[in-house]
Amino acid sequence: MGAPERPVEDLLRELAPQVLGVLARRFGDFATAEDAVQEALLAAATQWPADGLPDNPRGWLVQVAYRRMIELVRAEAARRDREDRAARREGDQRRTAPAADEPLVTDRDDTLILLFLCCHPTLSTASAIALTLRAVGGLSTAEIARAFLVPEATMAQRISRAKQRIRSSGLPFRMPDEGEREGRLATVLHVLYLIFTEGHTASLGADLRRVDLSEEAIRLTRAMHALLPDDSEVAGLLALMLLTEARAAARTGPSGELISLADQDRSRWDATAIAEGTALVTRAMSRGPVGPYQLQAAVAALHDEAATPAQTDWPQILALYQVLERLSGNPVVALNRAVATAMVHGPAAGLAALADLDADPRLSGHHRLDAARAHLYEMAGDRERAVAHYRAAAGLTTSLPEQRYLQMRAARLAQS
Repeated sequence: MGAPERPVEDLLRELAPQVLGVLARRFGDFATAEDAVQEALLAAATQWPADGLPDNPRGWLVQVAYRRMIELVRAEAARRDREDRAARREGDQRRTAPAADEPLVTDRDDTLILLFLCCHPTLSTASAIALTLRAVGGLSTAEIARAFLVPEATMAQRISRAKQRIRSSGLPFRMPDEGEREGRLATVLHVLYLIFTEGHTASLGADLRRVDLSEEAIRLTRAMHALLPDDSEVAGLLALMLLTEARAAARTGPSGELISLADQDRSRWDATAIAEGTALVTRAMSRGPVGPYQLQAAVAALHDEAATPAQTDWPQILALYQVLERLSGNPVVALNRAVATAMVHGPAAGLAALADLDADPRLSGHHRLDAARAHLYEMAGDRERAVAHYRAAAGLTTSLPEQRYLQMRAARLAQS
């Protein structure tokens, strides 16, 4: 055992889907494998900080989870025998423990298979996204509940039901064929987008970013792009992630404080990531069809290519948001379109556009609406209303860096 060189929580988040893939492939039982892996993760979280990391952390987790999986499978088989309901699955869907001398393959990364499995066609889109965020993204149930704006207990039940549905489906643990894959791809991409978004701006806690989630989302999307190199939306999503993450180093100050896009030191932006992302989205949009991720990537590219805030091509950004709003119907897109409207036509026009969103229940109680309104009132020179909305937004967000940033903006205006 050696001393840990990285936070145990980060390492466990990275390894969890890999270990789950090993067990799910071996036993053909996703739900029970997930339970076994969670117990192994709990054991590691308890033992590793005290004893130090094992020489092979992944192998350690696989062996502990494997032993627990055998116990769970045998216990279930015994129960079924007692109840005279011993139902055997065929082929790869074995529910009995494999022979002790059967080799255990641990060097494959089955994360992409897990992604598609979690997006099973019998699941609702919301359940598929929640399950994938839990099993592949490593988000806690509380974090997923926050993303879906539901109580944690409700989300826990949703994830549990999703696992049981996959168990009862008898779906083999393999990459789906082309027809199945096409049907599940939109959900898979949405899941990857949500994982990246949570990593880019964490919904909870003291840190603005969760680098492990951003990096994992980019890694998985790169793998998806390698699998489907001609899919324009896969390329668009990868471009969006790269172009957004390119600004990461400039988003926070020395004390972790949030720095707005307009105030960032653009020399700290990652030029290599910007070049790669721009090339990806340019190629994707040239071959079509154009989808929401490509449009968002095009907006990000326009921001990244501007040498100064004043050189930002806001008319083009506004045009892209108008197309994106028609495609998606997403209220956050409408909010961004309102801000772009203000940058092109003035704050009064932007505030009028925001007023149209007040009745949308999907934005009710969301801090972004108040934050956008505060920004536009500040642009208009109405400091009193800007302060009120900055404070309201600060009271609604659960991200401490965003909260401090909004409070700082309010305090600065109140004192000026």
